[in-house]
Amino acid sequence: MKVMVIVKACKGSETGEMPSQQLLTEMGNYNEQLVKAGIMLAGEGLHPSSKGKRVRFSGTNRTVIDGPFAETNELIAGYWMWQVKSMAEAVEWVKKCPNPMMEDSEIELRQVFDPADFGEAFTPELREQEERILAAAEKNKKA
Repeated sequence: MKVMVIVKACKGSETGEMPSQQLLTEMGNYNEQLVKAGIMLAGEGLHPSSKGKRVRFSGTNRTVIDGPFAETNELIAGYWMWQVKSMAEAVEWVKKCPNPMMEDSEIELRQVFDPADFGEAFTPELREQEERILAAAEKNKKA
């Protein structure tokens, strides 16, 4: 199963506080463990929401909203994509993670939909399209 591991924002990450060299070292070592275990597919930190945008959809209207955004604890400061056997395995790996922030923090785990989750609505044509898109996206990573 694929899971998105979401590092929640905190006051420090939203003010642009950068991690210490020690934390960067600890996180680098942790990421190496994830890669060696064959779990980590991707992972990156995000700039504060003050540098972000949101687009609100209402019918055919699109409204762009500039950051920063309220409710810091609902924002994302970074993420990983992991391939694991179960949610329990993902939780065990998160428990080994150094605190990703310089203060109290939280990590959320969410299972990513698998094509089989969509049932008959995900037709063979749509599956072929998905495979083409993923192959092209993989080429974009290498470019």
